[in-house]
Amino acid sequence: MTDQRVNSPRTGATASVAARKASPAVYRRRRLVVAVGALVIVLALILVGGFVWPGFWRAEATPQPVPTVTVTAPVPTPTVKAMDRSGDETAFQKALPSTVLQFALGSLAEAKEPKGQGALEAWNAEYADGDTGEVALVAGQWATSDEAAEAAAAWTAAAGEVDREGDVKVGKKVVGQYAVVPADGGKAVVVWQNGTAVMQATGPADVMEDFYAAFPL
Repeated sequence: MTDQRVNSPRTGATASVAARKASPAVYRRRRLVVAVGALVIVLALILVGGFVWPGFWRAEATPQPVPTVTVTAPVPTPTVKAMDRSGDETAFQKALPSTVLQFALGSLAEAKEPKGQGALEAWNAEYADGDTGEVALVAGQWATSDEAAEAAAAWTAAAGEVDREGDVKVGKKVVGQYAVVPADGGKAVVVWQNGTAVMQATGPADVMEDFYAAFPL
């Protein structure tokens, strides 16, 4: 009798294995791998951009301040020769300089008016710069600083209305006062006291304070 049974497909090593659906855990691992890979690519691009374009790293940096450079003009010097001073001079005469900034001493003669105010000695000095700048100086010396202060106050009052004034100092010690008085013709008068000495200088308004500041008395 013929066997009518239909042989069923064999299972085992030789049979084809049906495809299985991936689990959710597998999908999560795949997404994680993709995300990490994308992050690595972005970091690589940033690093490459930094080397190729150095300004990339400091594009938003605060600009550094530019250092300030101070340029000091040279002290002006005379273009003309000062007068010869080889003769005998008093100690006060010798203290009067032959040059002050661009001005050179052109003449030095005894002044009589300050002596009438009690000065022990006094001198008229003329300074010039070889052009149009001229400074007329009157210098006197008194026996005491109080007498000198009185003379300075009188000279200042005679010059006119004071525009600026202040202390005269030697180091930190106050030795007198100075005053700047405007004058006609673009000139100015500076009167100052230094101990027992009093000076009055008249000349171009734009240089008189510098003249006073550079004067050694």
